[in-house]
Amino acid sequence: MPPATKRSRSRGGGAGGLEYISLDGLRIDGRRPTEVRKIRCSLGALSRADGSAYYEQGNTRVLVAVYGPREPHSRASIQHDRAVVKCEFSTAMFASPVYRRTWKGDRKSTAAALVMQKAFEGVILTASYPKSQIDIYVQVLQNDGGALVAAINAASLALVNAGVAMSDFVVACSVGFVDDTFVVDPSSLESASDRPELTLAVLSHSAKIASCQLDSKLPDGESFERALEFATSGANQIFKVLEYEVRKYSLNLLDSRGLVAL
Repeated sequence: MPPATKRSRSRGGGAGGLEYISLDGLRIDGRRPTEVRKIRCSLGALSRADGSAYYEQGNTRVLVAVYGPREPHSRASIQHDRAVVKCEFSTAMFASPVYRRTWKGDRKSTAAALVMQKAFEGVILTASYPKSQIDIYVQVLQNDGGALVAAINAASLALVNAGVAMSDFVVACSVGFVDDTFVVDPSSLESASDRPELTLAVLSHSAKIASCQLDSKLPDGESFERALEFATSGANQIFKVLEYEVRKYSLNLLDSRGLVAL
């Protein structure tokens, strides 16, 4: 069961009198504080990549391509006992209502790529692919909050599609703190820069933490523990959707090869 939520005590607590949490405990988009946005996803979205996935979470849309394991681009990056995992994170200039000239290689994109690289290095069985390289390319097509979360979830699907051996499935979810209430999977409207937001990536089967980031400070240590509970609950909701999509894709693949009859 998801952790209990605390109802906002006042109306119109947001900027400009905007009511983020109603007296009925509903958010602006009608979700309960513990609910994630609607997810749509598909594996094998790009035919020329070794693995790919298209992923929507609410109005946030991400496309991920995986290439490899393949020969490293340079001899200097070769690891004789394992594969090297690299990630590139970029955002389309039209992904946000605010036009941005810099869309790749900026500080936020570089930080997001590093988070993803570290998270997947921990689950990909790199020792199975010595002297090789695995590249993960992320393109954010539309950003309505939670772009990093969507990218991590899409990358997990793309790696499965590429047939890359992993010890576990990485799934991510974020939690915001709006009007003294924890909200799972906040939209961009709920993710103001001055509000605390925790982004958690966990391993779905072992429940180990792959990555944890906190933007801005929470009121106290107890609030941090509650935020982790909410994020874990949200990640569990998301994993059920991703697991269903992987099973459906696998069955359709087997059916296309005449190995099962659907």
